[in-house]
Amino acid sequence: MKRFVIILFMLTAHFCFAQKYQIDINQSWQFKQAGKTEWLPATVPGTVHTDLFTNKKIADPFYGTNEKDLQWIDKVSWEYKTDFTIDDSIFKNQNILIDFKGLDTYADVYLNNVKILSAANMFREWKVDIKKIVKNGTNNLRIFFHSPITKGLELLEQNCYPLPADNDQSETGGMGDTKVSIFTRKAPYHFGWDWGPRLVTSGIWRPVYIVAWNDISFSDLYVVQNQISKSVAKLIANVQLKSNLEKDITIKILVNDKLTKTEILKLKSGNNKSSIDFEIKNPQLWWTNGLGEAYLYEVKCLAFIDNKLVDKIDVKTGLRTVELIQADDAKGKSFYFNVNGKPVFAKGADYIPNDVFLPRVSVDDYEKVVQSAYLANMNMLRVWGGGIYENDIFYNLCDKYGIMVWQDFMFACAMYPGDSSFINNVKEEVNDNLIRLRNHPCIVLWCGNNEIDQAWAEYKENRGWGWKQRYTQTIHKEIWANYEKLFHELLPQKVKELTGNGIYWYSSPSAGFKQIAGDESTSGDMHYWGVWHGNQPFENYYKYIGRFMSEYGFQSFPEMQTVKQYAAKDQWDINSTVMSAHQRSGIGNMRIKEYLSKRYKEPKDFESFLYISQLMQAEALKMAFYAHRTAMPYCMGSLYWQINDCWQVASWSGMDYYKHWKALHYFAKKAFEPVIIAPQVLQDTLKIFVVSEKLTNLSANIKLDLMDFDGKSLWKKDLPVTIKTNTSQLCVFVPVANLLKGFDKTKVFLQTSLNVKDKTIATDEVFFTQPKDLNLPKAVIRKEISKTDNGYLVSLISKTIARNVCLSLDDMNVSFSDNYFNLLPSKTYQIKVKTNLSLTDVEQKLKIVSLTDSY
Repeated sequence: MKRFVIILFMLTAHFCFAQKYQIDINQSWQFKQAGKTEWLPATVPGTVHTDLFTNKKIADPFYGTNEKDLQWIDKVSWEYKTDFTIDDSIFKNQNILIDFKGLDTYADVYLNNVKILSAANMFREWKVDIKKIVKNGTNNLRIFFHSPITKGLELLEQNCYPLPADNDQSETGGMGDTKVSIFTRKAPYHFGWDWGPRLVTSGIWRPVYIVAWNDISFSDLYVVQNQISKSVAKLIANVQLKSNLEKDITIKILVNDKLTKTEILKLKSGNNKSSIDFEIKNPQLWWTNGLGEAYLYEVKCLAFIDNKLVDKIDVKTGLRTVELIQADDAKGKSFYFNVNGKPVFAKGADYIPNDVFLPRVSVDDYEKVVQSAYLANMNMLRVWGGGIYENDIFYNLCDKYGIMVWQDFMFACAMYPGDSSFINNVKEEVNDNLIRLRNHPCIVLWCGNNEIDQAWAEYKENRGWGWKQRYTQTIHKEIWANYEKLFHELLPQKVKELTGNGIYWYSSPSAGFKQIAGDESTSGDMHYWGVWHGNQPFENYYKYIGRFMSEYGFQSFPEMQTVKQYAAKDQWDINSTVMSAHQRSGIGNMRIKEYLSKRYKEPKDFESFLYISQLMQAEALKMAFYAHRTAMPYCMGSLYWQINDCWQVASWSGMDYYKHWKALHYFAKKAFEPVIIAPQVLQDTLKIFVVSEKLTNLSANIKLDLMDFDGKSLWKKDLPVTIKTNTSQLCVFVPVANLLKGFDKTKVFLQTSLNVKDKTIATDEVFFTQPKDLNLPKAVIRKEISKTDNGYLVSLISKTIARNVCLSLDDMNVSFSDNYFNLLPSKTYQIKVKTNLSLTDVEQKLKIVSLTDSY
């Protein structure tokens, strides 16, 4: 039996120390369907679906329409087992625990045929004292996973009436309209969503460890930021530890490996808590992306008995102050975050889990997503409430890159029961995750749920999604009372109790507790879906602007190389069976075609349709980005739906399942620059705004150049401007007719640029009619490719304008420094390409298209 023993305290080897063991028991597992006899190799962490696929018992769940054939898996129960060895050095310890980081979901656990645990919550960590059960030698561990559907049906029956859960794809699961996801503390999106499949997993989804120790063991270290000034940060180390002793111990606190405080603690047998004051002189602050360094301190707490190191615990954290500013003003109430005393416009996206099968999300996957947010000038991600409380690595990366996290609790688009069993289960779930995550400086807000307040709309009868009208008045009151018990009592109480000054927001979107639904445009946060769901024009992004836009979006398809991973060539049609199966929004494909017909010429083939869908998504959200940023300080946040995907699908994402950037992500990168020039044409009038996040004023020039599509300048103008700190300002306001001066709007464009000290820091192009009406010449793009240390440099030039130039390469790991850009006439543009392909392959396979190639 393979075993890994990790001995702690290696960084303090100059001390004499005791040993604490953590044994990895994630190898040599087997699994089988309950009631069957065939045991098969299993991967831990893992899921039933991925284990079945690895053993070739099922086809790839993501390919074609295979999902439909796999709905039987969640209707049966499954068993997992392994043997592990405890040798004498481990067995002689006074304390031996088994630590399940995550069990999905209804699991009975047996050690040496003794039941040690019944788990019923995917989001919890389970620690069990096994000292009296574990053997010196070989031990058997067995886990019985009950069908989450069977358990859900039992809970539904106990509840006596169904509860709304519009995104639960029960019909796909062969259950008709019977929805059970609400009753199970499990990732809601596993039951299906309008961008994801219905694949209801079971399994050991996070690692399993044996932990053995003598004398004492730290269980938690929470660094409380009491007061921060330029000269000193006054902090508190809230320490929790378990002890077998009643004895004085010495605690040493180190900050970045420098001894900062020594304290004597008098221990009692059992659980001990202590608060130790310490200071950091001349502290370096943690800043959001774009405003400064996201500096992190490592705080270690070492415990000594008679000068012997017996345990240690450490955390990385950042020093920052965060406030949610909600101040009354002439238009309603503000909603923005003050970080270290500076108002911050939140730029970013909503985030979902990176896969339906969570254990196969790698560290590299997490790095790609969070780094992509960073590279696109984002400073916030909203962890949406229908997924999971993410793995530690996600928050570590957000800490590292200065990405604020709006953290939803895991409740979304449904009403929930309020019986004592459910509430107590949630209470423990919240305890586990608040304690696990509260040291992360990136987390700036805890939000009760996604869209439930809006959907139920308790305080306005004619608002909402029609849920409350389904019930008698008695049941209506009971459901709302359960809502208040959970989101207005338990969760805010826990946030206050366990995080102190942590910010809690009841529901997204909302105007606040007991505010009238629909007030989100003048106070609180707003989800705007008039564009897309409401079939409203893109220009309405300029019309409907809230104080903080926490959700909005528009769909597109992934690129061709991604489609090839799930659809055979005979399915390359958006109306095909497979393409329809990988489009979970019922209106999706037809809605894209409807919008496309109004703005673009009919694409000539399937691949061109994919390309245009991405352009259209990017152009739509570019309007939203500009609308929100130019409306500051009225609007102080813009988070689009969504940054990523959990499988290969047509969706609202800016990156596809393989982390390929869509056109949207490239557009977001430019629109989220710290300083932008933001032109907009509305009602035959051109407005040009300059938006700056800089903390100092800048002297600049706005340069305007009206050109024809061959690059001939028709007129030019320079406008001096002072770019004011952290604001938006309107710099140009002119009727389009006055600007065009008689030139044909289908044959010209306006190049706008912002220059500081003769350096161009922002640009954008203005076209005066829809793309389908532009009289664009057929662009002929010449390329030159040269090898660099990190890939290739591609130089492009065209005699005429080439609109929305897209580079692609038949390589799943390729990345481009820019894409979907406008190549101006006779201007050389250079793109960095990262790929493992040879120069010959790149020269032969690199595909370059522009808008005129799509029809």
